[in-house]
Amino acid sequence: MQASSTGSMAGELTEGLMGEAAAISPKFFYDTLGSRLFEAITALDEYYPTRTEASIFQAASAQIAAALMQTGLDHPCLIDLGAGNCVKAAALIPLIQPGQYVPVDISADFLKEAAGQLQRSFPQLDIVGVGMDFTSGLILPEEVQAHDRVYFYPGSSLGNFQPAQALRFLQNMADPSQGRAKGLLLGIDLVKDKAVLEAAYDDGLGVTASFNKNLLRNVNSLLAADFDVRQWTHVALFNSATSRVEMHLQACCDLTVAWPGHSRHFRSGERIHTENSYKYTKQGMTDLLVQAGFSQVRCWTDAQHWFAVFWAAV
Repeated sequence: MQASSTGSMAGELTEGLMGEAAAISPKFFYDTLGSRLFEAITALDEYYPTRTEASIFQAASAQIAAALMQTGLDHPCLIDLGAGNCVKAAALIPLIQPGQYVPVDISADFLKEAAGQLQRSFPQLDIVGVGMDFTSGLILPEEVQAHDRVYFYPGSSLGNFQPAQALRFLQNMADPSQGRAKGLLLGIDLVKDKAVLEAAYDDGLGVTASFNKNLLRNVNSLLAADFDVRQWTHVALFNSATSRVEMHLQACCDLTVAWPGHSRHFRSGERIHTENSYKYTKQGMTDLLVQAGFSQVRCWTDAQHWFAVFWAAV
């Protein structure tokens, strides 16, 4: 298991918390507990993306496999960005039969456990787990196969990027000098009714609220900060002007948070912006992929057109 340094995380967190409008990147959701809470979210009735995406892969499996073959891919290197528990890849591996599987995730300990479980299911598969923050770059270790790379980025995680950031991230994948990829298999959430979107990020059981608040526990660990999660409440809303769901943590009272060398006072009602999840149209995402340098873009959706899976060749 390869792991990246977390030394720069404290600086990034401090910069976000000390900004005029406080913010924390959603990548910090995923410590071990956060990863397990997200697993629970995917099983909720309100959280449609995981099961809808899985249904698309199941229904279009033959067409997806054919699209990869038409690109000349035979036993590719499957690079799973934000692999989490590796469950999505476990369903994909028999379909495309990769020669190497590379799960990448910021939560290295959780990934190590998940990759070990997957190895028992596919004992002959070469698995190279990489614990790293891939949002800041796609430089992978030498053990990763240099040719026939296919990036797998499911779950609409690309929606966490601002549109301009998403374009740069996709351009980096498509750039032969950087990612050396043959293609990208991408899952994207589509624009839909506001009530459906907001329920997916604010479920009745409060699991998503716990997931959001656990971010503060992780920040305490990484920064030696003194957030009290009981002083914060979860807020989720759909911003139609920007076509994104936003998650925030809102202070329930006036409070001060301190960590070595810094402190910040929050007024009652003041928020920390913790996540954006941009929602796309099929045409909008197709245009973005083409602009980034991909070609031969294909798209599959569910019957309700709630979610889409894209294949884009380089």
